[in-house]
Amino acid sequence: MSAILAHDAPVPLPGRLDVRVTGGIVRGVQEDGMLAWRGIPYAAPPVGEYRFRAPRPVVPWDGVRDASAFGRIAPQPYKGQFKGAGPKVAAGEDCLTINVLRPAAPSRRRLGRPVMVFIHGGGYSVGSSQEFAGRGERFVRSGRVVYVSFNYRLGALGYLDFSRYSTPERPLESNLGLRDQVAALEWVRDNIRAFGGNPHNVTVFGESAGGNAVITLMATPSATGLFTRAIAQSAPTNASFSTALTDGWAAEFVDELRGITEIPGGEQADPNDLLCSAEVADLTRAAVVVQSRTPDANPGTFCLVPVVDGLFLPERPLDAFRHGREHRVPLIIGTNEREGSLFRGRVDILPRSPWRIVSVYDNAPVSSHDAMRAVYSRLPANRSAVDFGGDFVFWYPSVQIGELHSRVAPVYVYRFDLAPRLMHLLGIGATHGLELFALFEQVDAPFARAMSLLGGRAAFIGAGERMRRHWLRFAVTGRPDDTWPTYTEPERLTLIIDEEDRIESDPRGERRAVWQSFMPEF
Repeated sequence: MSAILAHDAPVPLPGRLDVRVTGGIVRGVQEDGMLAWRGIPYAAPPVGEYRFRAPRPVVPWDGVRDASAFGRIAPQPYKGQFKGAGPKVAAGEDCLTINVLRPAAPSRRRLGRPVMVFIHGGGYSVGSSQEFAGRGERFVRSGRVVYVSFNYRLGALGYLDFSRYSTPERPLESNLGLRDQVAALEWVRDNIRAFGGNPHNVTVFGESAGGNAVITLMATPSATGLFTRAIAQSAPTNASFSTALTDGWAAEFVDELRGITEIPGGEQADPNDLLCSAEVADLTRAAVVVQSRTPDANPGTFCLVPVVDGLFLPERPLDAFRHGREHRVPLIIGTNEREGSLFRGRVDILPRSPWRIVSVYDNAPVSSHDAMRAVYSRLPANRSAVDFGGDFVFWYPSVQIGELHSRVAPVYVYRFDLAPRLMHLLGIGATHGLELFALFEQVDAPFARAMSLLGGRAAFIGAGERMRRHWLRFAVTGRPDDTWPTYTEPERLTLIIDEEDRIESDPRGERRAVWQSFMPEF
């Protein structure tokens, strides 16, 4: 795919804030010692005839384009399985924009500063580059990197595969959100030098769905050479499925869409016509319904994920890693101590109910069942199902990726254990997403302030500073601080991030060994 028109060696224009990029000139702003450019198109608007199509080249503009404000976020539900941005935040299909933040001071590096590209999470359903993690001020204030974030298509528009309804007159393509991510990285390759960044030193990182995106990109042929290092935080690394499963979700979605659309004749409309003419709000509503059914209909799966289409994503990322066919770049990968404790109530999507757990057991060798029951029975009763679900989706798949990738490239594995006292009293602990508040120093955000009411603020800030130091050094040099050893199969040395960091060999090794027997072909 060539989603972006290349051009020769872009350079800043006089005044530093006017920069020529693919498509034209953009004008940024100076903010408290940093220079920022926001809302820059990295592909054409995927609207009209380009809905459900791969990203197209940027549409050029005349004059100077204002780049002081974020672009529209991808359409998403405000009240769905995951809570999206509020109705006051501008959203729309024309959402393929990218943001660049850099120190105001010129770089002393001849080739420019290393680049960190953040991919936001949100279950491929919600989220945007406007969230605190997408802004990256704390990384930029170090003076060491150029920081990039971007929006990509979400929900049905980006992560359901409707290619089965494609026609010669109106093709529908798969993996649109993933294709957007590749297009954004191509834009970085072609343009980041104009912002003082080094296109040959790019670290891609993300959390949750963003972490899954990182692992998937490592197995995507079109992403070859677009990044030199990778960081996957709390990634559901096994969240990609075959067309045998995703075709069923597409059909279910079309049936649901027929029932809610107000298009005349929608109940009898051809699926291709229906998908291409439906209102965005109806597409979003139908996706929420299919999402909500999936955890019980197909326990252990999630319908909004990359699809192994045999073309853009030729194989499961896990299989690519197993056979050494992934991009062989240095990798940081890790999870939080209690990933599953967040997923309750509306976001109860993990295999933690008796029915869902039984379904997972049904797919495992019978000889492994007793050992699995034994290792989780040692936990308090009210924790066992929660931790089983979190380990199934996040922890064990991440350990597997770390193990496999360590055979071909340097890997650094961590576990984030630190949680303020109130989080422990609530039975939540170091749950999914908690480390973002430390890493991006968002301790004054309402949630972070509330969770530290009973103490732990200073320790949390300290852990974030140490993490950020590791992440920055990794982006600059390809390895974190010397105190963090590489991960190898014999020793499995892992950084435990806590009030005082430590290195452990094969933490939860007994549990890991049981999972290997329980899911030998994971």
